[in-house]
Amino acid sequence: MTQALDLPRTQPVADEPAGSGIVMALPKGRILADCLPLLARMGIAPSSDLVDEGSRRLRFPTSHPALDIVRVRSFDVATFVAFGAAEIGICGADVLMEFDYPEIYAPLDLGIGRCRVSVAEPSETAGADDAGRWSRVRVATKYPNIARRHYAARGVHADVVHLSGAMELAPRLGLARLIVDLVQTGSTLRANGLVETEVIAAVTSRLIVNRAALKTRPEVIGAWIARFRQALGEANG
Repeated sequence: MTQALDLPRTQPVADEPAGSGIVMALPKGRILADCLPLLARMGIAPSSDLVDEGSRRLRFPTSHPALDIVRVRSFDVATFVAFGAAEIGICGADVLMEFDYPEIYAPLDLGIGRCRVSVAEPSETAGADDAGRWSRVRVATKYPNIARRHYAARGVHADVVHLSGAMELAPRLGLARLIVDLVQTGSTLRANGLVETEVIAAVTSRLIVNRAALKTRPEVIGAWIARFRQALGEANG
């Protein structure tokens, strides 16, 4: 197991008064890895065990004295920020679409974690029916709200089978006719005999902040937004 680092702490900048420490929520997995170069451009070095999936620690110090990171499931990032357990976070637009928390402000598209929320079905039935004639359809997904809104906009009632994973099994085992899932390369779909038939939304990761924290601590939270914006500009420059 990777050992945690005793990190040297950088000095707070002038716009960060004493007691201005914040918590940033980051998702496990691929997006976490994509976040690290962005943090590095900001001069932020997390504890080395942040990327160690075997680490039992969930809150990690960084080289910045005013910033700690919590590592949680991707869907939980928005919940932590919405309820004020973390002041800022990074999560996919899919999560924001699914939960639509009014307590969250998403000021920056970070352009990382590119993928899409799509409809998929078995290759042999794809295109066999006119979806515009359906009155209802059974859909397996971890995005019940996105799926229901998508089909409701077409006048179709979606009977949602809410799964946390292995969506690709659902059509083959008769659990649902279609799935709505996050797709990056489509290789998992193809390996299970499914084809992507419709893209509901393109997805990238966003910087999110708690609206109450932004209102009560505008200098501190605003400074962190500015740091992310500057690092993003350097990356794109």
